[in-house]
Amino acid sequence: MTAAAEILTSRFGYTEFRPGQQQVVESLLAGRSALAVFPTGAGKSLCYQLPALMLEGLTVVVSPLIALMKDQIDLLARQGIDAARLDSSLDATEVRAVSDRLRGGSLKLLYVAPERFNNERFLAQLGQTKIALFAVDEAHCISEWGHNFRPDYLKLAARAHELGAERVLALTATATPAVVADICAGFGIEERDSVVTGFYRPNLTLLTTPVRAHERDQALIDRLRERADGSTIVYVTLQRTAERVAALLAVAGLSARAYHAGMNADARVEVQEWWTHSDANIVVATIAFGMGIDKADVRYVYHLNLPKGLESYSQEIGRAGRDGEPSICELFACRDDVPTLENFAFGDTPTPEAIAGLLDDVFAQSEGEQFAVSEYELSTRHDVRPLVLKTILTYLELDGFLEQGTPFYAGYSVRPASGEWEDVFATFDADRADFLRRVLASGKEGRIWTGIDPKAVPGEERDRVVSALDYLEQQGLAELKVADVRQRFTLLRQPPSRHELRDRLAERFDRREQSEAERIERVVALVEHEGCQVQALVGYFGETRPEPCGHCTFCMTGTAQRLPKPDAPPGLELDRAALDELTAEYPTALGTPRQRARFLCGLSSPAATKAKLSRHSLFGTLAEQRFADVLALT
Repeated sequence: MTAAAEILTSRFGYTEFRPGQQQVVESLLAGRSALAVFPTGAGKSLCYQLPALMLEGLTVVVSPLIALMKDQIDLLARQGIDAARLDSSLDATEVRAVSDRLRGGSLKLLYVAPERFNNERFLAQLGQTKIALFAVDEAHCISEWGHNFRPDYLKLAARAHELGAERVLALTATATPAVVADICAGFGIEERDSVVTGFYRPNLTLLTTPVRAHERDQALIDRLRERADGSTIVYVTLQRTAERVAALLAVAGLSARAYHAGMNADARVEVQEWWTHSDANIVVATIAFGMGIDKADVRYVYHLNLPKGLESYSQEIGRAGRDGEPSICELFACRDDVPTLENFAFGDTPTPEAIAGLLDDVFAQSEGEQFAVSEYELSTRHDVRPLVLKTILTYLELDGFLEQGTPFYAGYSVRPASGEWEDVFATFDADRADFLRRVLASGKEGRIWTGIDPKAVPGEERDRVVSALDYLEQQGLAELKVADVRQRFTLLRQPPSRHELRDRLAERFDRREQSEAERIERVVALVEHEGCQVQALVGYFGETRPEPCGHCTFCMTGTAQRLPKPDAPPGLELDRAALDELTAEYPTALGTPRQRARFLCGLSSPAATKAKLSRHSLFGTLAEQRFADVLALT
């Protein structure tokens, strides 16, 4: 640890470790795996960056956050540390350059997205590399009962073991005791190496303000006008709300802009830069904003809508006051938000019919047979959202029914890098030039690009065609675009009963749906809690505080709050004849009660999107109603 302390100062510029960091680093340097549960902005990344400089071999960092990868690699480069990333934003030339550095042994840190571990070529390359540390960011995603479950995470523990990683570091900002147990069990982390620093933030004033739906816009404007200037985030649930509220604040003379996942990448970067480099601007954002952004002087975080759970709430308010200075977090609490939040969970739950159809497709193969699927086609055919489809396939893989292979692309588009194709052919001998001519002749020629189906070249194996196209790109002779990704699987065994397997999968999704509804109710319960709200919040994450905080609404008023009853929604009126007619026309998209309920509540689904039903006048007509009530009606 003496050497670690020297590196901490010489390479990272810090004179001492922050809470929890030293214990994590000690565990890793001793050869053990560890878990770091630190609040947002508390220095989790140093826990793998510093050991990476001391350990012999590569540190692999798994993260779903491309923005975080870019920011950290830029910072490490300025410190003279050789780090790189592999993610979907890189082109083939950039990927090749990273692979060369990996093979050459110069890389100390490699950041990758979790889905990269489904790529056999990448796994083979890592298999030839000494992996000193396998770090998993956002590790709560491994837990089905966490707030942000990602199916790819379930396989990471097995991948780390298969690759011979010497130690694992799991990192997260939000984990309940149950999720901590899931992470430790999944990655084989001993209790003594599970470091939870606590969630209490003494510099944050936590305000909860019950409001009626029609009052909160003005309440927000009033609050923004009466307080001192400071960098501000206003969180909302829906993209359209972000746009509407940002426009409303601008009209009120406040410097505000919207940020959400529906904006293109350039627009999001522009807003982020505009906000980051100001000490007074206001960003009105969905939860797409904030992950991996390093800004210490956020003075205010407002929630105009209820957050979807205490995990999300804790993470979002955690972006305030990272510099330790006093900051205010205020939640405008309104029960009218509950149906919208619940509907996100209900929209994900697949119907039993959809699960049964998917299982029939998967188990139509013979045992030992390899097959390929288009997740897009399966998603649309069975009306299952893509993430839910991935989850089902992952369950089948973990239960020993399937084994996933490397994805491949069914479609390629190619064009000469410069000049004409004849110039390309002239660089090869006659046989290879003739082969390339036949490949191009099999394709569909467009104005610029020629589309190639590697399986459709007469007399040629697909692998040879793909290798040739890859070679042209590697040599700088052609530009290549890929499309229509297909997932490879091998069927290992048939289930004893598809019916029982369907019911078991349906039950898992039903439990998750109920879990999400309970998560929302915990937010309401925190607002109405009869006691210190900060004690209740940190207690949810397993932290015990003996004294009231003195800086939450209950502590400052001595009174428990009560949310006003929701504004009465419109009556449950439905044009039954029109719905029945539409169902008869689109049975794939509307054939079950749950599909019709999703449609009426304004929840998109793959089949409804393909049928362009979101444009129909009935779509979303019951969006303000509770999903259960609409489901009972259909």
